[in-house]
Amino acid sequence: MLSQQNLHTCRERHRILLQTNEFICLLPHPHLSAYISNYSITFPTKDIMPDNFTAIPCGCATLSVERDDKGLSIHLDGPTAKPYMYGSQVNLLRMVVTIEFNPAGLYALTGINQNELADESLPFEAVNPKLSKSLSETVEKAHSVAELATDLDKLLLRHMYTAHHPQLLLSLQHILGSAGNVSVKKLADDIHYSERQLNRIFKQHVGISTKSFSKLVRINKTFRLLKKPNIGTAFISDVMGFHDLSHFIRDFKSVCGVTPGEYRNNMSDFYINTSKF
Repeated sequence: MLSQQNLHTCRERHRILLQTNEFICLLPHPHLSAYISNYSITFPTKDIMPDNFTAIPCGCATLSVERDDKGLSIHLDGPTAKPYMYGSQVNLLRMVVTIEFNPAGLYALTGINQNELADESLPFEAVNPKLSKSLSETVEKAHSVAELATDLDKLLLRHMYTAHHPQLLLSLQHILGSAGNVSVKKLADDIHYSERQLNRIFKQHVGISTKSFSKLVRINKTFRLLKKPNIGTAFISDVMGFHDLSHFIRDFKSVCGVTPGEYRNNMSDFYINTSKF
């Protein structure tokens, strides 16, 4: 069984994205990189994060293997389009192993219509009992970070249901490459689909509409600039292609629940996975 001391013994430096005394974030196997953003292992200490610690939505799903005094449980958070607080939950746990998916990654693993799971939080056993059991056993038997990462790779590669839909993959590349500044009409024209067909694919594989996903990407792309205090919000609005500053503030608040200024004043209260976008 893993302990906090194991976090300091990982020698796979090519995998490590971030490491602290209580936390390590790792890249998956390259063959999984289209589907999975990262693995993380956390050993929460008292008040490791504020109770109102909030995850900014990115249209992606997350699997969390959580250990408390009663044992292990596995929770699935479906593709997110709304911010959600989870600091108070994490502070009560002894260990959390998290698998963060890329857009449409959970569909590739399960084959389940992602629109049914969007913004849902439920026991993973209810979704895929066989994989849930295997995942629990994998975490239980690991004695090192490297062993856990390797075994997660093997397990997930073995259970991958399908490759990305080719037209979806092309559309995702266009959205990410344009920082969300591309119309649904242009995306549909580029892949020779109707807008209705494209939206159907996005809702099935990603969990939200094409337009909603583009909006999430656009907002998530602003965070790197917002972290630089010398860059004004009006400049960010212009660089990111918003019609005007009020449009930027309105869209930002609709996704994050706060204005860009409020986010800047309280950045430590938010979690953003900038490696995805």
